[in-house]
Parts: sequence; C-alpha cells; structure tokens
Amino acid sequence: MTEVTLTDRYIDATVRSVPERQRADLSAELRSSIADQIEARVEGGADPAEAERAVLTALGDPDRLAAEYADRPAFLIGPRYFFSWWRLLKLLLAIVLPCTALGVTVAQTLSGASFGELVGSVVVTLLQVAVNLGFWTVLVFALFERTVPRPSDAGFGEWTLDRLPEPHQRGTGFGDMVGQLIFLVLGVGLVLWDLTLGFVPSERGLSFFDPGLWPVWFIGLVVLALAEAALTMVVYLVGRWTAALAVANLVLNAVFVASTVWLLSEGRLLNAAFFPEVIGDGGGDVAGILSVIFGFGIVAVAAWDTVDTFLKARRGRGGALLAR
Repeated sequence: MTEVTLTDRYIDATVRSVPERQRADLSAELRSSIADQIEARVEGGADPAEAERAVLTALGDPDRLAAEYADRPAFLIGPRYFFSWWRLLKLLLAIVLPCTALGVTVAQTLSGASFGELVGSVVVTLLQVAVNLGFWTVLVFALFERTVPRPSDAGFGEWTLDRLPEPHQRGTGFGDMVGQLIFLVLGVGLVLWDLTLGFVPSERGLSFFDPGLWPVWFIGLVVLALAEAALTMVVYLVGRWTAALAVANLVLNAVFVASTVWLLSEGRLLNAAFFPEVIGDGGGDVAGILSVIFGFGIVAVAAWDTVDTFLKARRGRGGALLAR
C-alpha cells in the first residue's frame, strides 16, 4: 500500500474544491511545483521531511490556493465593485430610511399609538429596513461579481476619468435666487387670498386656514418670509453658503416649524369648518388625518432644507480652501 504523504494530502485538499475539469491539470501543476521547491531546499542542505513541511506551510491554506487557481473570489464583494456597492447602499439608506420613518410615524400617530409605541415601531422598522437593504445589495453584488465576465462588467468596471462627477454648485445663482423669491411671494399671496377670499367658488370666504390667523399670525408669516428673502439675497451676494448662513437658515426653519406644529396641536392652523362644509359627513376625520400629514410634511421639508444647506456650506468651505 502506497504511503500517503503530506504533499498528497495537501494536493487532495486543494483540488477537491475546484471544478472537476480543472482538477487533473491543477494536481499535476501543483505536484510539480511542490517537488521543485522541496528539491531546491534539500540541495541547500535541508532535511527532506522538514523541506516538505516548510514548502507546504509557505503555500498556505489549500482553500485559498484553490480559489486563486480557479480565479474564484474569496470575499463577498471585492475591490472591483466595492465602491459601487457602497455608493448605492448610501443612496438607498438616505432615501428609504427617512421615507420609512415618516410613513411609520404618520401611521402610528393616526392609529393613536403612544409616544413610546411610536418610537419603538420606528426604531424596529428602521433596523429591519437597514438590515434588508444591506443584505440584498450585498447579495446582488456578490452574485454579479461571480457571474458577469470581466471584459463587460456592465458599467461597473475599472475607473476612468469619464466617471469623474460634475462639481456641486457651492453658491446660489441668480436664477435660484429669483426662483426662491417668487416662491416666497406666491406662498404669502396664496395664504392672503385664502384668508380673505377663499378658494371654494361656492363658499365665498371659506378659508382652508383658520380665519383666526388674521392678522397677527399672517403678519408673523410675512416677517418670516422677508427674513427668508433677505437670507436668500445674502447667499447670492456672498456666492456660497457659509456655516453662519446655514445656522441662520436653521433658526428660521426652527421658528417656522415650531409655530406651525404648535398651531396644529392647538387646532388653530387649519379651519375646522372647511372639510365638513366641503365634504359633508366625515369631513372632521379628513381634517384630523390631513393635520397629521401636514405637520409631518412641514417637519420633513424643513429638516431636509436644513441638512442640505449645511452640506452646501461644507462643500463651499472645501471649494474655498482649494481655491487658495
């Protein structure tokens, strides 16, 4: 009976994890390479048994060696697709998680859940969504790396200069400033029209917003709009968002959100008679649901605007440093 050597055991452990059609060639190639290395060590004065152990130890884990011979990735996502996966995952998390949190919060609020139940539902749902996003994106890219041939790579191949992103706009252009000012004027004008004339032709004077907002709260809205317009013009004159301007925008958003949410919680923002008058039976329920959605929508938009301005300020600072 032929004695099984360490070399035989090593070769068997290596070739058993490669496709059948490659085993014979790999076995012969590997056996020849090991024999040559052992012979070189023996000629240098090493003991044959010790030389064999040293050569096999240097070759390392048979599974890893087999993966290298078979050109099979020994990782879930390699460097070829890692950054594409990471960019996609960050984009999905930035879009899906806020939308999920908003949806769960609105649903729990409308169902009458307590604050603790609301927070618990949001946290658990976000964890589930984040884990699922991570799992499925990793799975897709892992399968993609193992099935798509290297020459095509379906657009995820080697990086080239053509993939450089366009620079972000660090300031506010004239068109952006004008658009923002028009938006503010239209917003104030629509609220004024609603409080004085209304938008329901059959019910002259029936306003969507609470008539009690006139004139004190309406004047406050005008003052806030003027402050926002002044900030917009300052940003245009400066040429970019700065940290100080981003903080000023944060303060204006906080004042607007705090005032709006307080009015909603007190039932003083929307006209309680609007929906019962327009819809009839069930109008009160519609008003309650719309108040919740309206409140969360205002908070979400203000939060997005605040984060966006701070990101613009950060990019603008980086651009200013590069320009020096």
